[in-house]
Amino acid sequence: MEQNKYLGVGLGFVAGYVDTVGFVSLFGLFTAHVTGNFVLIGSELAHPSHGVLIKFLAFPAFVAAVALTRLLVIRLQEKNKKTLNPVLGMQIAFLLAFMILGWIAQPIQAADTWAALSAGIAGAAAMGVQNAASRLVFTDIAPTTVMTGNVTQLVIDLLDYMRADSAGAIGQRINKFLWPVLAFGSGAIGGAFACMYWQFWSLLVPIFILAGFMLGPVSSSSMK
Repeated sequence: MEQNKYLGVGLGFVAGYVDTVGFVSLFGLFTAHVTGNFVLIGSELAHPSHGVLIKFLAFPAFVAAVALTRLLVIRLQEKNKKTLNPVLGMQIAFLLAFMILGWIAQPIQAADTWAALSAGIAGAAAMGVQNAASRLVFTDIAPTTVMTGNVTQLVIDLLDYMRADSAGAIGQRINKFLWPVLAFGSGAIGGAFACMYWQFWSLLVPIFILAGFMLGPVSSSSMK
């Protein structure tokens, strides 16, 4: 479905963009996935410098957002209501908090101020919502927040595509996984440059993208 393709591209861009803004602005904080933060926590504990607390707090914030998203989806499904717009709305709310708290925290010279910590928590929560939604709501598209599995599948499929006599299904799967990967990379580049010029106001870009999905044809589709 063409709408699913656009959704995968948009959400992939949002994930790469927000992850990079968090990394650049908040002392290497990964908001879109917890794996990188585990590595950074280990590095900080072995060679203490700065920013370890914000990475510790990002994990429970991420987990809480996943749990909250699950509870919201359950409640909406029990009432036979669509889940897309409420979930996107919750992610937008966390991104707005990330942006405003980050603006309040500027200039950020330490990661342990209350505003910087709160901004990091809000950013991790926003991407926790998107991670959960990829398994609960956006089940027809490829994962949009962690690209390791997508790249692995792409390499396998590309090799199989070159070897196969009938590659129709493989080609469809390549199309499914390729665009979110490219979008994530584009979002990461765009987020880095936007953050340089606009600091936390750069988060208006992913907020507008998500709002566009709420108001556009995807929201009126059959996706729940």
